[in-house]
Amino acid sequence: MNHQYHPLGFTGSRLAQGYWRLAEWGMSDQELVRFIEQGIEAGITTVDHADIYGDYLCETLFGKALALKPSLRDKLQVITKCGIMLPSKQRPEITSHRYDQSTGHIIQSVDHSLSNLQVESIEMLLLHRPSPLMDPDHIAEAFEHLYTVGKVKHFGVSNFSAQQFDLLQSRLDMPLLVNQVELSPLELKHFKDGTLEHAQQHAVTPMAWSPFAGGDLFKLEGINPTLHQAMSVVAEAHQASLDQIALAWLLRHPSGIVPVLGSGQIERVQSAQKALSITLTDDEWFAIWVASQGHPVP
Repeated sequence: MNHQYHPLGFTGSRLAQGYWRLAEWGMSDQELVRFIEQGIEAGITTVDHADIYGDYLCETLFGKALALKPSLRDKLQVITKCGIMLPSKQRPEITSHRYDQSTGHIIQSVDHSLSNLQVESIEMLLLHRPSPLMDPDHIAEAFEHLYTVGKVKHFGVSNFSAQQFDLLQSRLDMPLLVNQVELSPLELKHFKDGTLEHAQQHAVTPMAWSPFAGGDLFKLEGINPTLHQAMSVVAEAHQASLDQIALAWLLRHPSGIVPVLGSGQIERVQSAQKALSITLTDDEWFAIWVASQGHPVP
């Protein structure tokens, strides 16, 4: 099976591996190398980072593992994010939790990320969240510089509305290729607010963070028993697990959603990969949609 998927903008794997909890996994450098290798073996080659993950430590942990086996680098599409200022002992100069999308900060943040990840360039830089003080001309200046000097190959955003996306795109010569937003059978907001239609219109790849609703998907019997029942029926029909059905539900959408996995257990990652071979019928997809909403379609 060919796991590379690019009907839209970004060329990467159909599922991405997220590393925002890496600092909690307790892996040695060698164990992390093996985890990365096994992910690649499962066809998951896109890796998702951010400067702030793990109190600014996750990129460094990942970079130490990559340095042990540099040949892995060419097999990966590395994504990282910037723009959130998080007070931390790792960054004593930051005094308040806020956003910074100035030209200088974006460039400096990428330099930090490249050093921490121990790579010469990254495939994709995302602005982590929209800022009420966002100046698209300042961002465009940073993006143009990073592209020209070869430090970043492609750009995108995270948690942006269609209007915020279009504002930034209007100042850029290169296309924004990704919008990473929260999507799951429990989180339907961006299915309804035009985000996914906008993605299809502009050849943008939507990436889904928290595709299992931060673990709430596995507590559905208490949170939403109707949705639990609907997903269980579909899971039984496909001889699959709830997490596989949740992923298959996202994968079924025509916008080409790329779910971002968050588990450090390789068995969970390998299990998730099996969702690629599950195709839900319209009846099954809508059964989950209706159960989540709590009412029939109009």
